[in-house]
Amino acid sequence: MRILSTAPHIRTRRTTKTIMLDVLIALLPAAVAGIVYFGWQAAVIIAIAMASAALTEFVWYLIEHKVWRGGRETLRAFAVQFDFTSLVTGLLLALCLPANIDGWYMPLLGSIFAVGVVKMLFGGTGKNIVNPAIAGRIFLFISFTAMTVYPAANFGPLLDDNLAIWQTNSNPPITPTWTPQDALETGATQLGNIFNLKPVLSNLDLFLGTGVAGCIGETCKLALLIGFVYLCVRGVVKWYLPVLYIGVTGLFAVALEGFNFVFFLPSILSGGLILGACFMATDYVTTPKSTLGNIIYFIALGLLTAGLRKATGMEVVSFCILLMNFLVFLIDLAIKPRPFGYVRAKKEAKK
Repeated sequence: MRILSTAPHIRTRRTTKTIMLDVLIALLPAAVAGIVYFGWQAAVIIAIAMASAALTEFVWYLIEHKVWRGGRETLRAFAVQFDFTSLVTGLLLALCLPANIDGWYMPLLGSIFAVGVVKMLFGGTGKNIVNPAIAGRIFLFISFTAMTVYPAANFGPLLDDNLAIWQTNSNPPITPTWTPQDALETGATQLGNIFNLKPVLSNLDLFLGTGVAGCIGETCKLALLIGFVYLCVRGVVKWYLPVLYIGVTGLFAVALEGFNFVFFLPSILSGGLILGACFMATDYVTTPKSTLGNIIYFIALGLLTAGLRKATGMEVVSFCILLMNFLVFLIDLAIKPRPFGYVRAKKEAKK
C-alpha cells in the first residue's frame, strides 16, 4: 500500500505504528516493576486500562465507518490502520493510577474518556489538543477520592535508618514531628511528606521504589530510565528535553527552599516527575514544532512544576503538562519552525 502525502516527500520506514510499538516496549520495565511491587492488583488495573482503551477506539471506528453496511471490509480496515496509540494511552493511564483493586472502574472510565473524548472526538491520532493519558488521569483525579489513596509497595525500605537523612542534613536542620512508621502509611506519598515535614525515604529507596507509596508506574525510577534510554537509542525522543525538565524542576525546588541542595534529589525522585518527563511531556502532538520552542516549553514546565508543588504541597506534574499543552499553539505562533530544506541566504559581499 502506498501513502501519498503533501510535500516534503520523505521516504522512511518509521511510522506511527513502529514508534508506538517502541513506546510500549519502553514502558514494559515500568509495568513489570509495578506488578512486582504491587502484585496482581496492578496487573489487573493495567489489563483493564489497555483493553478499555483499545475497545473504545474499536467501537468508535465501527460506528464512524458504519460497520452495518460493510462489516468485513470495516473490520479489515480497522486492523490495517490500528497504530497502537490507544494501547499506549491505556498503559500510560494505568501507570498513573494506584494499585487499588477497589477502584477497578477507574481505568475503565479513564480509558474511555481519554480515547473517546480527548482523542477520537477531535479526529483521532495526531489531532488531539492535549495528551490523552494526562487528561484521563486528571478526569479521574477530580472525580474520585480513590485517586488519593496510594497503597505502599510490597517491598519495605532498604535503609530504615536513613528515612529522614535529607532532613537531618539540611541547613538549618529540620525538626521532624513524626515516627518512622509514618513513612509507610497508605496514602502518604513521599512528595507530600517533603512539604509536610514527615519522613522521606532515602534517595536509594526513592530511586528503586522500595517502600514507596504511589502510583503503579512512578515507584521504580530505574525501570523508567531503562525505558527512556531505549527510546533515546531508537531515536524516538530527544534525550536533553526530559533532562532539561527534570533538572529545572530540581534546581527551582532547591531555590525555593533557600538554595538547600538537600532537596534536589528527593524533589526529582518523588512523585511522577520522571514518568511524566520521559513518556508524557515528550508527546509529538502536544509539544512545539521547533527546537527553540521545545526548549522554552520544557523550561517552563520545570518552573511551573516546582512552583506549584511548593504552593500546593501536592503532586502537580499532570496538571502542569496539561496546562502547557494548551499553550503550545502560542509558542508555535511566536516561534516559526524552519521550512524543510531551508537554507539561510548569504549576506552580499561588501563592495
